[in-house]
Amino acid sequence: MASYTHGHHESVLRSHNTRDIANSAAYLRPHLTSETRLLDVGAGPGTITADFAGVVAHVTATEIDDAALSLSRDLTTSRGLTNLDFSVEDVHTLSFPDDSFDVVHAHQVLQHVGDPVQALREMRRVAAPGGIVAARDADYAGFLWFPLLPELDRWLDLYRRAARANGGEPDAGRRLLAWARAAGFEDITATASTWCYSTPEQRAWWGGMWADRILESALARQLTDSGMASAADLRAISDAWKRWADDGDGWYLVPHGEILARA
Repeated sequence: MASYTHGHHESVLRSHNTRDIANSAAYLRPHLTSETRLLDVGAGPGTITADFAGVVAHVTATEIDDAALSLSRDLTTSRGLTNLDFSVEDVHTLSFPDDSFDVVHAHQVLQHVGDPVQALREMRRVAAPGGIVAARDADYAGFLWFPLLPELDRWLDLYRRAARANGGEPDAGRRLLAWARAAGFEDITATASTWCYSTPEQRAWWGGMWADRILESALARQLTDSGMASAADLRAISDAWKRWADDGDGWYLVPHGEILARA
């Protein structure tokens, strides 16, 4: 098992709570119907999960522990959704029988697991014959931004080092196709999509979120506790995020790899 690099601080959930089908699972949407049984692996705060519940017949949401799973359970309950159930699961050894779901979905999950190939094997096992395993992950080495600020280069280096120290692979997006092939899939469609932040409102949100996150989240504690960075280093990075957000030339691109793999 890998450790989850981000944690669940408010500054992290501020980002995760904006995710929905349109901005995070558009590649999968044409394959969802009112009869689909969907497994959402690593549901997080449940915003994509809730969107799925409005489209498909039934959703099963999973997380690695009860505390994490309570986030999606609370959100979907508050929205009055009833076509869901919840299960604490390790994606490497799912408890569900073979052929249980029409679609098995994971968003920003495989970058955080210890063995993504085994995770995909398990996702394939619980998918019905002809069903779809769908995964989307960011690729941190492909992040691009302007203006070029050395503190943001330092941020990216620190994040990638921390993620790998936790047993994950931050540059997962480019590896999804290879991982799926290694897991035994043959019918795979590999695509890509991006998030881009360039308007004043988008920059204020993205830059402000990371300015807080680098100081207050589980990542910040890991960096200082491990000696990878000092508190002063993190304050300098936080200030750089604010300068980037305030710059009228500011532009930021987050690339994602995507796969649709037939079971």
